[in-house]
Amino acid sequence: MYRTTFTIAAAAMALAGVASAGDISTHVLNTTTGTGGAGIPVTLEMHKDGAWTQVGSGETGENGRVKAFDIQTEVALYRLNFDVSGYEALGDDPFFPQISVTFQVQDAERAHHHIPILINPFGYSTYLGN
Repeated sequence: MYRTTFTIAAAAMALAGVASAGDISTHVLNTTTGTGGAGIPVTLEMHKDGAWTQVGSGETGENGRVKAFDIQTEVALYRLNFDVSGYEALGDDPFFPQISVTFQVQDAERAHHHIPILINPFGYSTYLGN
């Protein structure tokens, strides 16, 4: 019975687009408006063998989230690239049109890595979320 319940829960999470074990997710929160940044293109890269390779991409939904990139993380260096140049809430000519966040996955067994960014017209910050 427990195995069936777990399997059904895992299938429901996959169908809902929730990050799977070892995956990476992100969230863009506009700290000026208190809302998620919708429609922002995001790419995920991994540094391996001396070069950056794109391993995933997505666009933030209405709530500002990319729920998963559908990867299984490895111990490696990763980089999220946010193209906020077209995000109207930052104005026509944003001070930071591209935001890159580089981070190290040191535990590939971690449930998932959630790397959000908080943005406003003249600044941004990030952290390891849950």
